[in-house]
Amino acid sequence: MAGLPDANASAVTGAAAAGAGMSAPLRAVRLGPTGAEFSHAPDGCIYVRAPEPLAPYPAKLTERLDYWAATAPERVFVAKRKPDGTWRTLSYAATLAAVRQIGQAILARPLSAERPIAILSENDIEHLLLALAAMYVGVPYAPISPAYSLISSDFGKLRHVLQLLTPGLVFAADGERYGRAIAAAVPPDAELLVTAAPPGARAATLFADLVATAATPAVDAAHGAVGPDTVAKILFTSGSTGMPKGVINTQRMLCSNQVMLRTSLAFMQEQPPVIVDWLPWNHTFGGNHNVGLVLYNGGSLYIDDGKPTPEGIDETVRNLREIAPTIFFNVPKGYEALIPYLRREPALRQTFFSRLQLMFYSAAGMAQYLWDALDELAVQSCGERIVMLTGLGATESAPFAIVCDQRYSQSGNVGLPVPGVELKLAPVAGKMEARLRGPNVTPGYWRQPSLTEQAFDAEGFYKLGDALLPIDPDDPQKGFKFDGRITEDFKLATGTWVSVGPLRARIIEHSAPYVRDVVIAGIDRDEVTALVLPDFAACRRLCGEAGADLAPAGMVAHGAVRQKFRELFASLAAVNPGSSRRIARAILLHEPLSIDAGEVTDKGSINQRAVLAHRAELVAELYRVPPPPQVIVVGERAQDMASRC
Repeated sequence: MAGLPDANASAVTGAAAAGAGMSAPLRAVRLGPTGAEFSHAPDGCIYVRAPEPLAPYPAKLTERLDYWAATAPERVFVAKRKPDGTWRTLSYAATLAAVRQIGQAILARPLSAERPIAILSENDIEHLLLALAAMYVGVPYAPISPAYSLISSDFGKLRHVLQLLTPGLVFAADGERYGRAIAAAVPPDAELLVTAAPPGARAATLFADLVATAATPAVDAAHGAVGPDTVAKILFTSGSTGMPKGVINTQRMLCSNQVMLRTSLAFMQEQPPVIVDWLPWNHTFGGNHNVGLVLYNGGSLYIDDGKPTPEGIDETVRNLREIAPTIFFNVPKGYEALIPYLRREPALRQTFFSRLQLMFYSAAGMAQYLWDALDELAVQSCGERIVMLTGLGATESAPFAIVCDQRYSQSGNVGLPVPGVELKLAPVAGKMEARLRGPNVTPGYWRQPSLTEQAFDAEGFYKLGDALLPIDPDDPQKGFKFDGRITEDFKLATGTWVSVGPLRARIIEHSAPYVRDVVIAGIDRDEVTALVLPDFAACRRLCGEAGADLAPAGMVAHGAVRQKFRELFASLAAVNPGSSRRIARAILLHEPLSIDAGEVTDKGSINQRAVLAHRAELVAELYRVPPPPQVIVVGERAQDMASRC
């Protein structure tokens, strides 16, 4: 990952912020200690750790709910828009009261670690209350990707997850909307809980009934029994290497990780965070990192029903016009979608940057032109640049583990381990694989001991599968950059290694904004080729007036689009002439990748191997002689390859 929670994403190398914004000062913000201690082992392993110890942390995350309900009872904890457009808000005191009532209802049911709670639906207040209530009384819960219910056509991943969980209670906010998934995958012995619209074919309990339950001293007793090793939640990885795995999240993981965050983002100790956030809670970034950060530090979370898509960005902008965040978390595509609005709307720009202390990106590398644009917009608004950070982590590390020092913050620098985390760099296949150990690291996978055993080395370090390199070999204190996924890299027929992650990132950055992602092919071949996922909004503009009426298939066949990609890939080859650093041929994909086939995860990460296997015929087309019309051949060298074949 470049960016905190996704260990599968890539980073993009580049210089620090440039252009008009570079001369402007950074807004002052208090961050935590930086630097690391390095030690080298005879077997070639390198161990890296922060010199400062981790501060003490509570036994359970819900202690912080008790604390803030007593300290700031009327402060807004969570808010979400109602259908009429106004905000529904819940204070800390009201949240605690509801959590205790729902906790009593949970205790009245046969729920336990053997029969946990499963949540199928998206971020909303009921989802959050049920999750906190489950943690409060010590019953694990599992937020499951809504895509497994709403996008999947065969419900295969949903069935797999629920069979692994054996839940006693399954929650879906809208019973009708989730009706097909419920009928297909929810076991008959599990109680169904809905906020509204119970499905007609199955009995369901209304969420309001749980909130109407009166709390008793049994809730206090159950809360008192929750300790650091109690399983708080089970987060299912997105299945980029197969069927989803259930990552056990203990209270120790969540609490230690929040202290790591509070130490690194030290300004939160004086200023409770306010965030406007869409990131889904079935992922560790949204559900652990962001929700936990708000709760631990007594902040306010405004649930954003928008998304970083052409259809969803308007809702995000609507929310940001009203709520000024103190920290803003997003993926690079989210920043890219927001920038045009910030350019057009001075009032939005003023509100957005007015009290912003920090921006943070994850899940992919941040292209330098986006970074520069944000700097320039911030300077226009407030005369200062805003610190931009990223890091490296995984669902298995809760996720915060490695973060960039603001002094060396640049596109691609994921940083150094935070206090409490040990980083081990182990030689694997010619690279240095990152491995993590600390109180924030999972004890393993739910009911899958063989996968747990494979995930850790003999010293108890979790194997991320990501390779790292120092940003500056002469000064390792500047941090590390992503050097690809160990399992994705391959050799050409010449014996030359292809490092897929950095190549993929290089192509995306070089081809911005016309490329959303690429799948790299070429194992045992003479040249590297690619299946390209175009950005259709950007490509449509290349087609002129005709673009408005073109379907994706027509767009990728349009002469102007094909010529643009030919030029982009040729210019990439001109500055990267090595066979492992360029692509010789490409096919532009017009059909979406399949979540059911495992080609793409619910959060949009691509499983390179699954795409290559599922689309083997297209890969064969890339190497066919003569090349078929859909193949874009890049440069003279590629033409020579075609004639030789």
